[in-house]
This record gives sequence, structure tokens and C-alpha cells, in this order.
Amino acid sequence: KWKLRFSMPSPGLEGQLKQENFILGSSTMDQVKGVLTLQGEALTQADINIKVAKSSQVMHFAFRDDKQWKLQQIQDARNHVNQALQLLSSRDESYHFKTGAEVNKLMDAVMLQLSRARNRLTTPASMTLPELAASGLMKMFTPPMPGDVMVNFYINLSKLCLTVYQLHVLQPNTTKNFKSAGSSVLHNPGAMFEYSNTKFEVSHVHKVECVVPWLNDTLVFFTISLQLCQQLKDKISVFSSFWNYRPF
Repeated sequence: KWKLRFSMPSPGLEGQLKQENFILGSSTMDQVKGVLTLQGEALTQADINIKVAKSSQVMHFAFRDDKQWKLQQIQDARNHVNQALQLLSSRDESYHFKTGAEVNKLMDAVMLQLSRARNRLTTPASMTLPELAASGLMKMFTPPMPGDVMVNFYINLSKLCLTVYQLHVLQPNTTKNFKSAGSSVLHNPGAMFEYSNTKFEVSHVHKVECVVPWLNDTLVFFTISLQLCQQLKDKISVFSSFWNYRPF
């Protein structure tokens, strides 16, 4: 299954990957609940209920039928894995390495791609709040997201995370202490930003998540693969010392 999800895209591949449903949850709050449908690197459906802080009214949103959201982190990780595989298969099977340095150079290149792949899953991208407001993700839902709610999906290790930001508009007479927030994976209540000539402040932040088992498997495979590459390099280092040793 892991190989299917991390192989090169090919016709019919999406059909081979079954859709998986994940229930979003949190141990500390129930203001946001939802079910996400994941197929490979694509979120094909999101069904989200958000309890509004002020009124306790529950808002319901779902992806439009014609929309799906590609998770860039999985896409990027897969691309790095494929670059590593291409490096390993770039030589004919009958090829003989001439020096230990040649093997080390190949292992360094492979390990770089595997490390980058792992880092894409362990390090979500930082975003500013205006970037989030302008994201195509805001246009995915029916009914459309109101102007005082923003959402973001990202991968963190083996978890698929949803963050919901509830906002309020800062009135012109209250903006003397306005300071625009920087870039972050998770913004805190009180963070301020300007978008479309309107100043906003984050009033509430809700984060829910679900564990995706095959992402956990993927991270384990990355660790094992990097260890095997390093072990090969260590063996070459030992043999190189032996070959270079002259007992006289």
C-alpha cells in the first residue's frame, strides 16, 4: 500500500488507491468535529461542523462535489522518494562501482532526497494569515466559508491536522495597537492581520487531528532506509581504512 501511494503517478493509479475516512477529534474540546476522506495525496471530501463561540450555533461545511484538495506535503515527499529511486536505478545492473568514494557520493545523494521527503512530513509549512485567507482552500466549501472563519489542513508526522480560526473585525478606532502577525504553522488567539483593506484579529483557534496509519509506516521506512544507507557508508569507511593501511 505504501509503495502505491509513493510511486510515480500513472494512469489509473488513483483508482487503485481506496478512499479512507478519518474522524477528526481532540481530547480537550468539541467545538470542531469532522470527517475527512483521503485518497493518496488528495483530500477528496471534508465534512466539518464548527460551533460558533459567540452563539453556540453549529455551522456545517463540506467540499464542493467538483473540488478536491491536494496535500502538497505528501506530493513533495513522494517526488523526493522518486528522485531517490531514480538515482538508485540510473545505473545498469551489471555496473561495477570502481571506488568507495563513488558509492558514498551516491549514498549522500539518496540520503539527501530521503531526508527531504521525511522533512516534508515532519515540518509543516509556515503561512501568514493573509496567505491563508487568499488560499484556494477557502473556495473549496459549500456553503462558502463566511469571512470570519478560516481553515487550514496540514500533515504533522503521522497526523492529518485541521486548524479552524474564528476572527473578528477590528474597528478603525481600535487599531492603534495593530501589529501584523508573522508566518506560523499555528497562529494564536490575538494574532492580527490585514486582508482586503480590513483588519482582523483571531478570537478563537481550534485544532483537531486524526492519525493516518500509512503515514506512520512511511516515516518508519524513511528512518530504516536512512540507517541502511549510513551503514553502507560506515562499512565502506572501514574497508577504505583497511585498503589504505600499509604495514610498513
